[in-house]
Amino acid sequence: MRERVIELARATGRVAVDTEFMSERRYQAMLCLVQLAVRDDEAEGGVLTEVLDPLDGDEPGALPDLLADPSVQVVVHAGRQDVAILKRTWDTMIANLFDTQVAAAFLGYGAQEGYKSLVGRVLKLPIDSAEGFTRWDRRPLTGDQLRYAREDARHLLELAEALELELERAGRLEWAREESRGLEAVSDVRDGESAFARLPRVGRLKGRTRAIAYELAQWRDDVARSADRSPASVLPDHVLVELARQAPTMVERLSEVRGLPPATQHRRGRELLAAIERGGRREPPATEPSAPPPAAEDSTVAGLLGAVLRQRCSQASIGSQLVANQDELVRLAAAVRRDQDASSLRLMNGWRRELVGNELLELARGRRAVRVGSGGSLEVVAADDG
Repeated sequence: MRERVIELARATGRVAVDTEFMSERRYQAMLCLVQLAVRDDEAEGGVLTEVLDPLDGDEPGALPDLLADPSVQVVVHAGRQDVAILKRTWDTMIANLFDTQVAAAFLGYGAQEGYKSLVGRVLKLPIDSAEGFTRWDRRPLTGDQLRYAREDARHLLELAEALELELERAGRLEWAREESRGLEAVSDVRDGESAFARLPRVGRLKGRTRAIAYELAQWRDDVARSADRSPASVLPDHVLVELARQAPTMVERLSEVRGLPPATQHRRGRELLAAIERGGRREPPATEPSAPPPAAEDSTVAGLLGAVLRQRCSQASIGSQLVANQDELVRLAAAVRRDQDASSLRLMNGWRRELVGNELLELARGRRAVRVGSGGSLEVVAADDG
């Protein structure tokens, strides 16, 4: 069956992929099922579905090569986690991605439209979601679980085709493809160094405190990986930072650190103290240069840019959160104020620039102005247009 799926995917140029996984209390999400669907005139309803069970010994075979083939479109829905897990577990890349949730956002359906809801609204078909929140890591699977898994993939192809037709009519098909392809680079790979960089207010940690926090982040990652637990369950971020600040040297002092998990304190207290000691002896990692804080006028200009952005997105039936957030608008305003190149900003590239980025840049540079039109909506006009 798997070989037939691969053959049809290459022949038709498209395969739908969905996964079921378990991430709760684990170091990384466990891949439990992979569901595939391809067009097949000989199959019921014209769609052939296949379910692979990695926990029951099913090997992917040539499927990783299929997903990495740019001539085959890989259809997913809200596929960020699916893509990351498959890339890591199957050691592959995924090319030519098309995400139906992303596509729907360009048609006014909402940036976080769920699969069941979207299938109902676009295809007018009911989807059973009774088995959605279930223990996919337990075997044997029930018939209801397997039916649910197949249904999740079965309608993806038809949904993608319907959305592509709407996008083409709206002139936004390439926008959706561009945004979907951005998900090809996602990753869920973890390590202590990246965890250290994400610590709250890590840039404010100096000298010995910074070195201890780095060593604790490395220790936590090693413990979480070996125990297959989430790093936060071993040592929450804020507790890690507090331990680095206090740098206790005795097990008895660990109880004074608020929020330290009892299991970590009692079972790994001496390991924890050893990590603190190692950190105290090492050189602190280099501090990443931080961007200068925005000026008050940057936030003011960003407010004006945001008003224009929201109106343009409303007119285009695209959620403004898909285009840019407040921080990106502040950075655009700051770049213009400092006479810096803004081309590296996401807002200044691809479909975002085409939709509104150019207009916002001209507005921030003072080459455009905003006025209230006769209907009460904002109008962007040339700066010298009275």
